[in-house]
Amino acid sequence: MSTADDAVAGIHEGASIAVGGFGLCGIPSLLIEALRVRGTGGLRVVSNNCGVDDWGLGLLLAEGRIARMTSSYVGENKEFARRYLAGELELELVPQGTLAERLRAGGCGVPAFYTPAGVGTPVAEGGMPWRYGPGDEVALASPPKLERAFGGRRYVLEEAIVTDFALVHAARGDRFGNLVFRSSARNFNPLAAMAGRVTVAEVEELVDALDPDEIHLSGVFVDRVVAGVSEKRVERRTTRGRTVA
Repeated sequence: MSTADDAVAGIHEGASIAVGGFGLCGIPSLLIEALRVRGTGGLRVVSNNCGVDDWGLGLLLAEGRIARMTSSYVGENKEFARRYLAGELELELVPQGTLAERLRAGGCGVPAFYTPAGVGTPVAEGGMPWRYGPGDEVALASPPKLERAFGGRRYVLEEAIVTDFALVHAARGDRFGNLVFRSSARNFNPLAAMAGRVTVAEVEELVDALDPDEIHLSGVFVDRVVAGVSEKRVERRTTRGRTVA
């Protein structure tokens, strides 16, 4: 694709979208901004987190474009907490490893799987507040999940995630859609890409063809590629005071 705007064309109101990245590492900033400019709303987003208040998915959240989040961590975004507690946002919290496997399973055609993560907690038993109503009442709670014992140990059934679209960021890509990720950006980006029915990748470097031995994700999972380098920000800058001998 020639531009990020072209790449996100067709993402409709109320679409479900898997978005790669971990914190602010490896997030598809160009695609997120293009989606923001288009004004698309009612989005149901699956991503490890929702960015921060002024960057990443936090930009869509601040404009009320996100209706539902499926995430494992939301602690860096004050606006997220405000909207969730005010009943303006639906939230499904998922253990991080389970979220990763649900995305991978969706890409592999596995409809569901059993995991010990969450057994004996509201993750399995239900009752987690997905959406609040007036007066802090729970308007929508998570349902109980099926459990089964294998080898004397209890497991909970988790369903795979498949989304309408996926937005991911890669260091390099080729015209066939094959992708290479850099360091920590390799965590959720390949999994998100696998889960999308239509996957859009922004790449920092676009080449004619990649060496097969360096490919992290096959182009069979990628439908659109756009080249561009976005601003990289630090999620939480921590410094240590000067030590005086």
